[in-house]
Amino acid sequence: MNIHFIAIGGAAMHNLAIALHKKGYQITGSDDTIHDPSKSRLDKYNLLPTEFGWFPNKINSNLDVIVLGMHAKADNPELLKAQKLNLKIYSYPEFLYEQSKNKTRVVIGGSHGKTTITSMILHVLNYHDFDVDYMVGAQLEGFETMVKLTDNNDFIILEGDEYLSSPLDLRPKFHLYHPNIALLSGIAWDHINVFPTIENYNEQFSIFIDKIDNGGMLVYCEEDETLKNIVNKSKANIKKYPYKTPDHFIDNGITYLKTSIGDLPLEIFGNHNLQNLAGAKWICQLIGVQEEGFYEAIMSFSGASKRLEKIAEKNSTVIFKDFAHSPSKVKATTKSVAEQYKNRKLLACLELHTYSSLNPEFLKEYKDALKFADKAVVFYSPHAVEIKKLAPVSKQQILEAFNRKDLIVFTDPKEFKEFIFNENLKNTSVLLMSSGNYGGLDFNELSNSLT
Repeated sequence: MNIHFIAIGGAAMHNLAIALHKKGYQITGSDDTIHDPSKSRLDKYNLLPTEFGWFPNKINSNLDVIVLGMHAKADNPELLKAQKLNLKIYSYPEFLYEQSKNKTRVVIGGSHGKTTITSMILHVLNYHDFDVDYMVGAQLEGFETMVKLTDNNDFIILEGDEYLSSPLDLRPKFHLYHPNIALLSGIAWDHINVFPTIENYNEQFSIFIDKIDNGGMLVYCEEDETLKNIVNKSKANIKKYPYKTPDHFIDNGITYLKTSIGDLPLEIFGNHNLQNLAGAKWICQLIGVQEEGFYEAIMSFSGASKRLEKIAEKNSTVIFKDFAHSPSKVKATTKSVAEQYKNRKLLACLELHTYSSLNPEFLKEYKDALKFADKAVVFYSPHAVEIKKLAPVSKQQILEAFNRKDLIVFTDPKEFKEFIFNENLKNTSVLLMSSGNYGGLDFNELSNSLT
């Protein structure tokens, strides 16, 4: 099969391209720009385009399939040519479903925690040499690429994102997978540019539940009241398995899980991560890993990349980097670090980087999101606001939205860098939350500056 990727450099797209290449398909692709790690990985398999840009001459009737990435626009020259030739065009979630129609599909969804839960499941299965296909949105230690597709494996584990599938397919990605087994971690309004109201956003999860195969299974966090109500209202013919935060305690900066086989030390921490663990345990048991086997494996799980990732620790200072940007994630992550290191000050720095977080209407959702930090900082770029064509955001709006009078607000990357490098970080936990990099902050340089 000859497959061409329009926007091959995306995080999910390049992984899918490599997976299909390994499966024996003929792969080509285009993109207007590609950064590492996508660039290096594609180059390794001779899949990196020789030049960047869109080239309609790459599109011809010899192609069996076009896979269209969300990064491409509806007027993309290659897409227009493919439409003119009446070629079969898939979004990547559509194509993943085509590749897994005859497998048991396990889909992990929810506004928060889905990458971590998917990573936990894969870690446990890999530990026990349980071979499955998968697609996950973050790099996991021990895995070269984060999409695997075979003809032989019975199960496929899919991270189920609620964002749109492609410029031509405005359905949420997780609506296209039709799971046999599903998990929902919780619901917190996000993607305001696509789902303008809470009701509209919540409805996507009701639709997802209805798309679980008849007689399938749903694992869900019963501590999330919004999710619990949606699950209880569902008339779907499925089995429902609730989970909640497991019993645990913290001793000398280490979280211990109370289990039937004793108190187990974990490398992860925070109530949200313990909830994630409880959900992952259910899924692993439904796949075939027994309880004791799960506990044995999960003790060595250190987290998914950029999800409460410890990037430095020296003497009395620890620095974490986290992908958190939505209000609920920011609050949960900040609370977790504060509780884990109760005898240290907590410096929490948040970059407002996404469309939702920079939307003046959405800002009020951040009320008290940083209340667990001893010192709180918010960084945002007015230029990013302009690029996203949003109404200007003032420092006063930020202060009012977060409901914190001592909040420090930066809009200049140099000023933020000077602040963080000159701050006394002794006996301090530093939490850097962003899906960006604070206008160019070198995290390695910051780590190496610790004394």
